[in-house]
Amino acid sequence: MANDELNLIALAQHFSDDDKAREFVEKLRWPDGPVCPHCGEVNNAYKLEPKPAKENGKGKHVRKGVWKCAGCREQFTVTVGTIFEDSHIPLSKWLLAYHLLCASKKGMSAHQLHRMLKVTYRSAWFMAHRIRYTMSQEPLSSKLTGIIEVDETYVGGKLRIGTTKPHDNYHRKRIGPVANKAAVVSVLQRGGRVQSRHVEHVTADNLRTMVDTMVDEDAHVMTDSSTVLKKAFLGERTHSQVNHRAKEYVRYEDGLCITTNTIEGYFATLKRGINGVYHHVGKQHLHRYLSEFDFRYNARKVSDGDRTLLALNGTGGKRLMLRDSKPN
Repeated sequence: MANDELNLIALAQHFSDDDKAREFVEKLRWPDGPVCPHCGEVNNAYKLEPKPAKENGKGKHVRKGVWKCAGCREQFTVTVGTIFEDSHIPLSKWLLAYHLLCASKKGMSAHQLHRMLKVTYRSAWFMAHRIRYTMSQEPLSSKLTGIIEVDETYVGGKLRIGTTKPHDNYHRKRIGPVANKAAVVSVLQRGGRVQSRHVEHVTADNLRTMVDTMVDEDAHVMTDSSTVLKKAFLGERTHSQVNHRAKEYVRYEDGLCITTNTIEGYFATLKRGINGVYHHVGKQHLHRYLSEFDFRYNARKVSDGDRTLLALNGTGGKRLMLRDSKPN
């Protein structure tokens, strides 16, 4: 099947059969032949076929999709060493879940997956977290260059203090409007990639460490007029600011557009997804939701089918157990 034909209708038609879904994953993970996860040999394995039961009723049962390495003599399947390993959910439903999350710009809730895939809510929730885990980005092989926009936003609901005179409580207890929210800092290369991080506190030291890791020294950094952001880039990279308090959002200097509208647009998609689709996100899971939105943004220029294939290519070498996805 061609990549541009990998859509929801094609998945429903061609991969409703689990055998076909398994063959698709095998071709995707093993383009040069089966790879043994035990010894690493390539294309030196043969598929085991179930044998008919003997007259006495005894017979060795081999489930479908099992391979045996001719080198180390170990058995394996295409799901070994992936997020699919030991999963009782059919691969056909896994493929559908991948496509739904990759094609939905603002994400898809676990309740929606639960209804559409006919799995329990608990299974749908864990499937979605496993998929987000495979969407997480590896460390950048090279630092971001060109025009870099940096900004922070806050994720969470409104703080409720008591039931009477909330404004008086706010002032008396000196509680800020983002006291109960989770801070998210994003570094975006204009026309390129974005990387987001959940930080406990937005400080100049935290931002400086994050930017030094991701951004090249010759890059031109653009931010708003935040004092923290100004201190983070003081005396280092070329730094331009727009003053949102003075209702300045775009200006031009020598033909160069000084703005943070690109990263604000990314935050708009993130907020609409968190508030409108997921409604509530625990701080211990926020980094995985950020990986999901970063992944879709970074693959925004390809089709839904190609984006799904990119996500499926990240399944190898990653395992996420349910105990690891729960708060400590």
